[in-house]
Amino acid sequence: MKLITEITLKKQPHNQIDYSSKVLLIGSCFSENIGSKFEHHKFQTKLNPFGILFHPLAIENLITRSINKDYCSEGDLHFHNEQWSCLDAHSKLNNASKDDLLETLNAQIDATYNQLISASHVIITLGTSWVYRYIASDKIVANCHKLPQKQFLKELLSVEEIAESLEAIITLVGDINPNVNFIFTVSPVRHIKDGYVENTLSKSHLIGAVHELLNQKSSIVNRQSYYFPSFEIMMDELRDYRFYNADMLHPNQVAIDYIWEKFKTVWLTDDALKTSEMVTSIQAKKAHRPFNPTSQAHQDFLIKLQSEIDDLHKKHPHISF
Repeated sequence: MKLITEITLKKQPHNQIDYSSKVLLIGSCFSENIGSKFEHHKFQTKLNPFGILFHPLAIENLITRSINKDYCSEGDLHFHNEQWSCLDAHSKLNNASKDDLLETLNAQIDATYNQLISASHVIITLGTSWVYRYIASDKIVANCHKLPQKQFLKELLSVEEIAESLEAIITLVGDINPNVNFIFTVSPVRHIKDGYVENTLSKSHLIGAVHELLNQKSSIVNRQSYYFPSFEIMMDELRDYRFYNADMLHPNQVAIDYIWEKFKTVWLTDDALKTSEMVTSIQAKKAHRPFNPTSQAHQDFLIKLQSEIDDLHKKHPHISF
């Protein structure tokens, strides 16, 4: 008897991720969940350099700025509630110092550019089709930073607008890095503040746009672009509130671990899977707290553990603990 509906997934036959891969993860808060898994397993990754970005136009904007080296200036900043912020970036970058914020933003533009030109994979997680337009500049923003609501207009991106934005991202990055692979996924986190029906409409626009994009005949798009069904796994395989946090909106750790395991089976090479198991073992041993730190048994344990770390470092010099 099967008690769940299971999504059929196939091992990706080409362009898989291994420990020589360089992965940029960008997008909604679910990017943070999967990105933390990559970081825990010591892959070469960069995660959301401008903080969480919920919609595709915000991602396109900052990728464009990074590629064009379009650095931020004082005119891009706002001062509110004793904090300087940039409407193109997440509030985690906010700073009481204007100069420090500009330094951080422009350093991230350089870091993102460097990651884009060397990335083997860019994983983009889309969160919502709802966007806010800043009336004063008539520009769609990434984050409103709790500025007065009357300063913004709320809009729903169409499937066509989203698909055009994603195609622009692929083209822009492909021009400076022809070998990059794109993995698109839709966040399973529900944006109920928009409304229940509105959230479903938003997710459907995202999913429709990604598939419209991937079904194009364009060689630029079809070359190395893929979809991973994070949203579908959560909705169909984990269809129970026990897989959510207390807010009943965000996947809990069990769900995140489950989706990561699914992602691993599709996208990681066999060698990478074996190495990730070694990393997991070392991480668990490092977290071990001995009853007697000065005992001979524990000293022998530490010597063996260091030997395992050294052996792994020889094979993969970027890995450190």
